[in-house]
Amino acid sequence: MPTGAPFDLAVTDRLLATTRSVRKRLDLDRPVEREVLLDCLRLAQQAPTGSNSQGWRWIVVTDPQLRTGLAELYREASADYFGGAAPAADGQTRRVRDSAVHLRDELHRVPVHVIPCIRGRADGLPNAQAAGLYGSILPAAWSFMLALRSRGLGSAWTTLHLGREKEAAALLGIPDDVTQVALLPVAYTLGTDFKPAARPPVEEIVHFDRWSD
Repeated sequence: MPTGAPFDLAVTDRLLATTRSVRKRLDLDRPVEREVLLDCLRLAQQAPTGSNSQGWRWIVVTDPQLRTGLAELYREASADYFGGAAPAADGQTRRVRDSAVHLRDELHRVPVHVIPCIRGRADGLPNAQAAGLYGSILPAAWSFMLALRSRGLGSAWTTLHLGREKEAAALLGIPDDVTQVALLPVAYTLGTDFKPAARPPVEEIVHFDRWSD
């Protein structure tokens, strides 16, 4: 570890590099303790938020009937996505698609559904304002997912249910002036031996000073 580094970089880097989208390896039978969820959400509250607005809100759904209702909305909203998607060209993309289908079919069994929300709406806003709104909740949601990983739990960033956002809001009593940004299925994972994903060399995606093809 470099001299003066404030954290164990090996541990920190492993956490960042192996926090995967977990779908097939969610333990559907093991309950998740409320205090564990609250601990992770307390950490998420430390994420930056635009103008210190602290407008994040979290819906933590554990009731089986509500989870079943959300899963049905998810299936309805996903029909166009799965039906219109082009065949995957490579093995990794095929595996991701297969795991997404698995989650769609098993979502009602995942013990906890967490919906990160933010007060305000981006409907019709200029890009700068919309980016500010989403930028006030997305860092907190990712912090939550990192905190889950460090405690042996997993999740996946899903947005398909937003095709039925109004119906989900009605189901959960979410006010009209609140934006849902995702649905995070949360459970303990079957094993913790996740590995970094295959990614292109960083030099291929970084532009210094000016965009270059």
